[in-house]
Amino acid sequence: MSTTGKQIFTTLSADGKLTVEVAENTFPDPRPSQVLVKMEAAPINPSDLALLFSAADLESAEFSNGKIVADMPEPFLSGAKGRHGQRLPVGNEGAGIVVAAGSSDMAQALMGRRVACVPGSAFSEYALAEAAMCLPLGDHSAADGASAFVNPMTALGFAETARMEGQKAIIHSAAASNLGQMLNRICQEDGLALVNIVRKQDQADLLKGMGAEHVVNSSDDDFMSQLRSAIDATDAYFGFDPIGGGKTVDSCFKAMEQVAAAKMKEFSRYGSDQPKKMYIYGRLDLGPTILTPAYGFGWTLSGWLLTPFLQQAGMETVGRMRKRVLDNLTTTFASSYKRKVTLEEMLTREAALDYRQMKTGEKYLVTPHG
Repeated sequence: MSTTGKQIFTTLSADGKLTVEVAENTFPDPRPSQVLVKMEAAPINPSDLALLFSAADLESAEFSNGKIVADMPEPFLSGAKGRHGQRLPVGNEGAGIVVAAGSSDMAQALMGRRVACVPGSAFSEYALAEAAMCLPLGDHSAADGASAFVNPMTALGFAETARMEGQKAIIHSAAASNLGQMLNRICQEDGLALVNIVRKQDQADLLKGMGAEHVVNSSDDDFMSQLRSAIDATDAYFGFDPIGGGKTVDSCFKAMEQVAAAKMKEFSRYGSDQPKKMYIYGRLDLGPTILTPAYGFGWTLSGWLLTPFLQQAGMETVGRMRKRVLDNLTTTFASSYKRKVTLEEMLTREAALDYRQMKTGEKYLVTPHG
């Protein structure tokens, strides 16, 4: 027996019009490996905004009840040709009560329980999710469990990646974010050195108040000196950047090379032989990633995505990570929210322009049933 409910969809047409709207949808019965979750809470993450709005002009958009129509500029319109005309659900993760379950033992075991899930359609009153990807929350609330997957597993994934690649220190930019705070706590627990890059003094103060030892402020005149000192103290030649555009990666590579070059006994026109690696895992800045010929050739820039990492890590590692998240959901992996909104409130001008800025400490939580 199918279930009906409201859900948010985003559609980009070939003529450059982006339509985001709340609409009625019919949810089929779960397949054997699936469950149907009555969604109680879902966070708005930066990864959601990439699909929800991309680079659409919200300032000049037309807002009506439960609907936004905006223009998509180039080159983002052409770059998203693969989604032209497709009506796509949104919302990577959330939490709610399982109200229907498929025939498999794993799915049936979740019936009636509150779970965190990653359906890819969490901005909805109901969502179908794979039972294997659901995390039973026990006595935790939906608000506590709504962000139990993307940020916690990403932050743990950074630490796991560092260890897999033989690293004992990490550089992380935009480090005062919800994810950055989690990574700070993980690194303290695991004995990994962490260099936190922030852009405001209050963000630096926040992290230092949480016990962070190495915090550098990109807005300070002596930023590069601070960064070199932190790298020298930690041997952090390895890092993660969610900004993507601009010069953050370039600054990290420069500082790494300057520290390494200062330790060389002989000059080399090719730079130091110290391997330097940065992963970009987000696009807070949609501009070009700027790199300069200032750090030799011993560097690697790559992308990092959670799902491919989990596939590579294997079930034993993923299971260990999930257990750690659940055991520490209200401590190491706690999330806080600026505001709760319904599906319709999420698409008001005031809310959309606010959460789209992705400001530190101002995450929104969607409560589909009010």
